Amino acid sequence: MSSTVSIDDILNAASIGEGDDWEFKSAKGGVPGSLWSTYSGMANTEGGIIVLGVAEADGAAKPDGLQMAHAKQLQKELWDLLHNRNKVNANVLQPDDIMVLTRGTDAFVVMRIPRATRTQRPIHTSLSPFGNTWRRYHEGDYKCSDAEVRRMLADAEDIRPDQRILDGFTADDLDTPSIDQYRQRFRAVRPEHPWLSLQKKELLEQLGGWRKDRETQKEGLTLAGLLMFGKDNAIREPGAAPNYFVDYREKLDPATRWTDRVFPDGTWHANLFQFYHRVWPKLASGLPTPFKLEGTVRKDDTPAHVSLREAFVNALVHADYMGEGGTVIERHANRFEFHNPGILLVSIEQFRKGGVSECRNKQLQKMFLMLGYGEQAGSGVQRIRTGWSEKHWRVPFLGIGTKPDRVILTLPMVSLIPADTLAYLKKSYGVIIDTLKPAELQAMATAQLEGSVSNGRLQELVQDHRFDITKALQHLCDLDLLVSDNKRRWTSYRMPSHRPDSEVNMSDKDKSLPNKGTEQDKVHSTSSGMVITDIQTISSSDKKVNLSGKEAGSLPDKGKSLLGKRLSPKAVRQAILEHCQGHFRTIPQLAEALGRSSGHLREAYVYPMVKEGLLNAKYPEARHPQQAYTTATK
Repeated sequence: MSSTVSIDDILNAASIGEGDDWEFKSAKGGVPGSLWSTYSGMANTEGGIIVLGVAEADGAAKPDGLQMAHAKQLQKELWDLLHNRNKVNANVLQPDDIMVLTRGTDAFVVMRIPRATRTQRPIHTSLSPFGNTWRRYHEGDYKCSDAEVRRMLADAEDIRPDQRILDGFTADDLDTPSIDQYRQRFRAVRPEHPWLSLQKKELLEQLGGWRKDRETQKEGLTLAGLLMFGKDNAIREPGAAPNYFVDYREKLDPATRWTDRVFPDGTWHANLFQFYHRVWPKLASGLPTPFKLEGTVRKDDTPAHVSLREAFVNALVHADYMGEGGTVIERHANRFEFHNPGILLVSIEQFRKGGVSECRNKQLQKMFLMLGYGEQAGSGVQRIRTGWSEKHWRVPFLGIGTKPDRVILTLPMVSLIPADTLAYLKKSYGVIIDTLKPAELQAMATAQLEGSVSNGRLQELVQDHRFDITKALQHLCDLDLLVSDNKRRWTSYRMPSHRPDSEVNMSDKDKSLPNKGTEQDKVHSTSSGMVITDIQTISSSDKKVNLSGKEAGSLPDKGKSLLGKRLSPKAVRQAILEHCQGHFRTIPQLAEALGRSSGHLREAYVYPMVKEGLLNAKYPEARHPQQAYTTATK
């Protein structure tokens, strides 16, 4: 973000939402103390933006009257504090990452926090990382446990976790048949390689399974050597990887918990080498294999197999074996899933781009690479996508879990828009589906196939800009085809629980929407849960930030006192009953009066209240184009 960024640029970025997180804070008392936990949390997660000069009062957030002179002082103070190690341990900002912007007489200090690199983390407040390290989760910052901090510190070391020399472990803790089998496969791939003539210990040294520290003269078995070739009871010793667990689950029959499973059951030494070679044939059998000859030799390794193997090896070499939950590989009838413990060492954006290799376990990566498995040059993600795209399957996608930290890579074996999915959408929603733009149709198909869709997921499937994707998703919400969960940067969209009547035609659908030119037409809900209107108002769920200081729209008197207020679900229900008392109100009217989105109001309140007998519908068809509701009389 350059120093020439305008307020409008900030608002447009907020509407995109999926790329950055946002935090608004008052600056009346100077730099707020809570800013530094947010700085730490954003830097340790995916980065974000903090805006100073916004105060919250009566449930609404508005400019707090910050003036240019004071804003300039705050800007200088922030730079001074960023270099104060009693405040934060590191400055991750560039010179143009703190700027002062104005609108009218109001000034705002905008602070852009990038994601910290692997070697910079953990970013913490005060001098000690323990008890002072934060991470971002949805709209708040949570304090990291000591175990989370230790794992960040281990990731930051130049010596990677799997290079650690294990105290008290010897060659007796290794499974000799595993090493012999590795040598055989190595010979088959590289028959002339000089390492093949080495003795066991020397081969382990070359592979990184045995190491000598030149400074301390300490030598011994490394964690990588034990994970790859060890006996599984030794691997799980407290001094090695006590949380180690590898698990393959095959779920091809919905009526059965799993149709096949490979896990450490005591009948085999469950090291990574043995796990890979037991599981890979089962994974590969889930892909169609055409008969193809190269000369006189049959070749079964298709681009899709290369993609699948890359994903499998990535899960094994990127896992945090000190983390919780173990490495889980799942094969379903229509997809493969790879779950491994730990945080992503690069940003999600960088992961999608590829080209940068940040491997947690470099020696394990080397061991697999010598057998021809995996990719070291940072092109692994592209290899996965390329093989999958040749089958015209949906783009593989990444999921991030927290508490415990998990990375989940899913490879769907489903076309971008299957014929049966398109037929289902047309049957469920009628001719309106034929009017959708390509990105909108892809969003509907993704929500139906994957259960939900987000701005980030659509970026992987279509070429549209993030801002255009936001508008496409909101248009679908306006048409009542999707419902937003309003979780800001993590916002996802799903199909409403109540399907519209497929008999409703396009002209009837148009009648049920707000009239063009009304204030509601000027409001654009975004994937970040923020709303931008033509009067420069930003809203997050029930909180609004009005950068112009003007009131938003003309509402009935009863509604004006509710707009933008934080209300409990009970209070919202009561407000709906009062507003519908003696009158039939449409959902758009209720949404305008209460300052909520139509989709959320419909799904969370109106439909349940109709079922409970608190509201009466004007028409028996739930999706009647002139549907309205009144308070039930008792």
